[in-house]
Amino acid sequence: MQLYVGCAQWTHAAWPQPSRDKLRSYASWCNAVESNTTFYATPSTSTVASWAAQTPPDFRFVVKLPQVITHERRLSNVDAELRAFLAAIEPLGPRNHAVWIQLPAAFAPTDLGALAAFLHQAPREHRYAVEVRHRDFFDDPRAAGNLERVLARANAEWIPFDTGTLFARRPTSLAERDAWMKKPRVARRTRALTGHPIVRYIGRDSVAETVEGWAYLVELVVTWLSEGRSPTIFLHTPDNVEALDLARRFHATVAAAVPTLAPLPEPLESEPPTLF
Repeated sequence: MQLYVGCAQWTHAAWPQPSRDKLRSYASWCNAVESNTTFYATPSTSTVASWAAQTPPDFRFVVKLPQVITHERRLSNVDAELRAFLAAIEPLGPRNHAVWIQLPAAFAPTDLGALAAFLHQAPREHRYAVEVRHRDFFDDPRAAGNLERVLARANAEWIPFDTGTLFARRPTSLAERDAWMKKPRVARRTRALTGHPIVRYIGRDSVAETVEGWAYLVELVVTWLSEGRSPTIFLHTPDNVEALDLARRFHATVAAAVPTLAPLPEPLESEPPTLF
């Protein structure tokens, strides 16, 4: 069993990072990252190779499929694009934890046939994890059950984006207001489908509120670990300023309940400030 924790990005102006090798620095704080940049375009193989070179063998990427596959083509007639993407991320090797299929909010239960066909044809040497945002998947037990059956046939995971803490009370800052406008407001999910559950959790500007809101998730992760699962938890806040520290704090909280948990690495020292 293993617990992976990380953030939605590997660089932030507010984080203590050197001017160069930001990914290498990030990988000394966390052992996983959401690779959102791949949503906008398939990276070059050399770029991906540089990601692998900057991270230890036990570091994990959850790489998002390009939007041309998930949003523009809606998973249909994308065989060439998928294979090009999988070839591009090949240098990650085992660091590629899962291929992240984030579907648009308009992708409804009536579109499950396209997802089933896509997963059936997708190369089996990769693990797949699906994020849906249509409200019916969360409000209609029948729709949720149908999605779970589609995922089970491909041994794929359902990635919930837990926004419960964010929406617990009205926004108090511009960052929280922006998150309220952009993040999905859906019911919380606590069911793992595979041995590698993934949860995206977003808190608030307040560290105390963020920590208070994840109490259920700590208990859930402890349970998953006791069942032999290896969960991945990504910590978000509206502006992500505190996300790096929060990811380590979450891991430490779980480790207090599971002493055998492998520790995170020791953060690299950032470069001292210069006068020029």
